[in-house]
Amino acid sequence: MRVVTICLPESYVDGVDKLIGQNKYPNRSEVIRIAIRDLLVDELWGERKVSGGVPLVTQLEKLALIPEIQKPRPPA
Repeated sequence: MRVVTICLPESYVDGVDKLIGQNKYPNRSEVIRIAIRDLLVDELWGERKVSGGVPLVTQLEKLALIPEIQKPRPPA
């Protein structure tokens, strides 16, 4: 993946942070990736992928391709 720096209005950042706080997404990058993917599907590619808007991290966790990410581990 490439790193891209963007400027966003404070209200957008606040909204993204609320989604993360509701445990709907693991981090800001994932929210932005999904938003851009959905825009490209609607405006450029014209077909929705099977994922149905589920974050990539969640898809991979369900497929057991990667361990759970950014979830607190119980104390030992």
